[in-house]
Amino acid sequence: MEFFRIAAILLAFISLCSGCNVQTASNQEKQNGENKERIAEDSDQNKQEFESENDNKEIVEKQDDIELKEVVTEAVVSLQPTYELNAANWSIKPISGETNKKVVLLTIDDAPDRYSLKMAKTLKAAGVSAIFFVNGHFIQSDEKKAILKEIYDMGFAIGNHTMTHSNLNDLSEEEQFKEIVELNNQIELIIGERPRFYRAPFGSNTEYSKELAEKEGMLLMNWTYGYDWEKDYLSKDALTDIMVNTPYLTDGANLLMHDREWTYEALRGIVKGLQEKGYTIVDPNLIKTPK
Repeated sequence: MEFFRIAAILLAFISLCSGCNVQTASNQEKQNGENKERIAEDSDQNKQEFESENDNKEIVEKQDDIELKEVVTEAVVSLQPTYELNAANWSIKPISGETNKKVVLLTIDDAPDRYSLKMAKTLKAAGVSAIFFVNGHFIQSDEKKAILKEIYDMGFAIGNHTMTHSNLNDLSEEEQFKEIVELNNQIELIIGERPRFYRAPFGSNTEYSKELAEKEGMLLMNWTYGYDWEKDYLSKDALTDIMVNTPYLTDGANLLMHDREWTYEALRGIVKGLQEKGYTIVDPNLIKTPK
């Protein structure tokens, strides 16, 4: 009898434990289900937040792009040509009567021989610009190519002065083509754009060179005056004086200088003297060209 009583107690205890285990498993399954739902909700929320961040990023990028385009457009508009070349005397004249006519244009030939970079830095420090007319034989080394690129990156206009500085009247049309177009090709590879200005060595053009300049979209120009190759003006003081006080200094004058030591030394004084006489140094980007 005692045996059956003990067996009944054990059976009741086992049933109770089994029920606990079933309930524990059920609770665990319920808890797991709740965790899965919470993870899914968190994932959806994170996805929505990520998509929202991407949408906001796209909006910001689009806005930045619009603002950049507006800045570029404003810059282009602000550099619309206000001057043009007077081919009768190679001076620069206003396109409209409202534009300042008391200006001069600075040009430097034979760049970048030895002093062009120093001259560019002098002009940059003075807050004025110029056209640097390039000879191809000066840009055949990596060092000179880098100098030309630096001058261009400083904001100066780059012009074509032929490959070898030969007199074009002594050359065949094929040779003239190489002198002019080959130089444009090389300059474009260095600075990323073709020259908009062209000046023949010695100011000596042919009908064919004029045609080439036109086809290449370059403004052909000579000069109003220049002195730094004459024996009386191969010093800083003499050159400064004549460039500022010459009777040829008139509104729109096109001033010719070269990559020379004495011209570099005189450059600051020339700019200062012209400004003291009331002249503004015109930005070449404001001159109308065929391009």
